[in-house]
Amino acid sequence: MTPIAPPPVALGALLPALIVMGTALIVLLLDLLPARHGKTHLGVVALVGVIVALLATVTTWGTGARAFRDMIVLDNYALFFHVVVAYAAALVLLVSVDYLRRLGAESGEYYALVLLSASGMLVLTSANDLIVVFLAIELMSLSLYVLAGLFKRRQEAGEASMKYFLLGVFASAFLLYGIALVYGATGTTNFDRIAAAAIGARDPLLVIGLGLVLVGFGFKISSVPFHMWAPDVYEGAPTSVTAFIATGSKAAVFAALIRLLVAGLRTFQADAAPLLWWLAVITMTVGNVVAIAQSNLKRMLAYSSVAHVGYMLIGVVVGGVAGTSAVLFYLLAYTFTTAGSFGVIALCERAGEEAVQVRDYAGLGRRHPALALVLTLFLLSLVGIPPLAGFVGKFYLFGAAVRAGYVWLAVIAVLNSAIAAYYYLRVIVTMYMQEPDGVAAGLAPSFAGGLALITALIGIVLLGVMPAPFADLAQAAVAPLLR
Repeated sequence: MTPIAPPPVALGALLPALIVMGTALIVLLLDLLPARHGKTHLGVVALVGVIVALLATVTTWGTGARAFRDMIVLDNYALFFHVVVAYAAALVLLVSVDYLRRLGAESGEYYALVLLSASGMLVLTSANDLIVVFLAIELMSLSLYVLAGLFKRRQEAGEASMKYFLLGVFASAFLLYGIALVYGATGTTNFDRIAAAAIGARDPLLVIGLGLVLVGFGFKISSVPFHMWAPDVYEGAPTSVTAFIATGSKAAVFAALIRLLVAGLRTFQADAAPLLWWLAVITMTVGNVVAIAQSNLKRMLAYSSVAHVGYMLIGVVVGGVAGTSAVLFYLLAYTFTTAGSFGVIALCERAGEEAVQVRDYAGLGRRHPALALVLTLFLLSLVGIPPLAGFVGKFYLFGAAVRAGYVWLAVIAVLNSAIAAYYYLRVIVTMYMQEPDGVAAGLAPSFAGGLALITALIGIVLLGVMPAPFADLAQAAVAPLLR
């Protein structure tokens, strides 16, 4: 009998993810040791692990690696998203250190779960196979389900965790069933082989399977009509966890979605464009209109994130180097802006509780002018005011849509941006032109949190003033996918 040769194992393609996973294990082991002064050292270890993974990502740029029969691809596209996820994780860990201690929820499990979720995101950005996509999404999501319910004594946290879990499982069922149908129609789950099998084919089984897969992705990125979990989860989860859900998880899922659409569904892209057109319009419109009615800042930012998903879907509709690279740049800008916005919320408290209502920020511009200015800049970036990163991101997206002939889509997006300006500017007006009703919100001092805000602020200013190098990196990252 001829012995079966084992497949080659090339762990180099998983190096950044393995570094983060190994750091999570170290954090769990260190948590077993008695600590006299809290768990701050665990946050430092977790942050060091993320930074090492980021350095490993930067040093491997341009090399390229494939593993496990092309199920994992560590190309420049994946490395670009590795940078986005690593920045998101680092900012969240910095914000978490003093935030958790202040609320009495400091634990080693928190830092380990953040790292495990980040490792799932890193694997997801490198996935070139639907099976790996499913496994990475589950690793990412299961950690986030637990993190969302970290505040065990809060009813909202339990509700957020349970709702996130139930709807996440529902989405995973759609995704898994779709993967099964795609495999039945093509005999493979590899993106490249799906593309080869789908050439000239219009198998109803394949179309239904791909539709179910896209429904699963729609839940994960919270596009309309699969967005209903987002407001409750954003509100009930710890603010640091909300920041991670809004940034890292969205970037990772968008990475897998774009790779699937470009590498696996290239022949279906023209057919899917009208559907994605309407999905983008409905998502951005619903997100912006409903956000106007929100008095809770975290719920407002939840619907805002839904609207931004609609903007990013414009780049998916456009496709090509221009549209896809615009999505990558927008995700990088969105990560810095959104993480910074939630970081400000994490640093504000009122009467010993988180300041999450818009009215809680009345008079903040007079009492804490530096913090109010930082939040103002983040909100203006979300609006799309120059010279901040949000403006450049929208300029690239809308410009790509116009050049591709989607003029009305760009017009609708601009009108939606004007609608969004109302609820963002309302917060700014509250900070500078209104007086607090009762106890005023105050600043909870945090060196690590302040460092996170400074980093995010530098990011949005740098991306707004000097966007060309980052836009060139985004174009270089997507170019191999379109060959």
